Amino acid sequence: MRLGVIFPGQGSQVVGMGVDVAATSATAADIFKRAQRVLGYDLLAVCRDGPEETLRETRFSQPAIYVTNYALAVASECLEACVVSAGHSFGEYCSLTIADALDFEQALGLVNERALAMQEAAERAPGGMSAILGLDPQLVVQAVESARSHGRVQLANFNAPGQIVVSGDIGAVQRAGELAMELGAKRVVPLSVSGAWHSELMEPARLQFAPFVERAEIRPARFAVISNVDAQPYADVEHIRRNLIASVTAEVLWHKTALRLVDAGLDAILEFGASPVLAPLFRRIAGAPKVLHAGNPDGLARVRATLTASPA
Repeated sequence: MRLGVIFPGQGSQVVGMGVDVAATSATAADIFKRAQRVLGYDLLAVCRDGPEETLRETRFSQPAIYVTNYALAVASECLEACVVSAGHSFGEYCSLTIADALDFEQALGLVNERALAMQEAAERAPGGMSAILGLDPQLVVQAVESARSHGRVQLANFNAPGQIVVSGDIGAVQRAGELAMELGAKRVVPLSVSGAWHSELMEPARLQFAPFVERAEIRPARFAVISNVDAQPYADVEHIRRNLIASVTAEVLWHKTALRLVDAGLDAILEFGASPVLAPLFRRIAGAPKVLHAGNPDGLARVRATLTASPA
């Protein structure tokens, strides 16, 4: 089979994530033990006990999501059939790890430094994000441009033509949402995040994080990894290095990335993560293969059963 593997990013965290798979898979349990040595604290305990407010903090959510996603993928025993992978925002670190461009410890170290830098930037310059639903992309751009009289605001995630996230100063994000509703948006949903991710408010974080990426040992990916920064497969190590730095402030081009995956002629796409964030976005894409989500041992069992039963 030709499989694509995808990983969600921030916002996919839930209290209890990773606990079941660590209890049922020795490989997953070892991944969490290795994570504890890298981070210096018991990440599995944070995932298990939360509370939700703690797990929402970037310094905890990004490592928790990365480790849980990776543990689920490895425990699936499906990765040998993977020919292409992509991750939403920092979910891409999981893709680069399963493609052997980064080893687990180094990738987790980078995710941790990224999270710490972003949290510091958010504390210095508080901001917010909102999802604008059901509005033509050009009208979203119009709303954002008009709202800039109220502060810094920009497109952050182009998840689908009808789901675009904006990010920036709280007042400007709120104004962009108001204008979007006036222009015909179905809904505007403020996101439960602790900062203005993928916006210019994160520029100090990008500068703080860049030296860690510059020093990292990165190898060419052994299969195609599609970057969410430019929706292109990584061509070489410097392309990876450049986009990992840029991704702190750059817009997430997830819809274009998803179209790349659909064009790859896959038998199925597997999403590994605590919540099914990305799988539903493929339902509106013509020609998309079946997309399966696995967020716990039961989900992993369903994925294995479905793939085993597939005529492909």
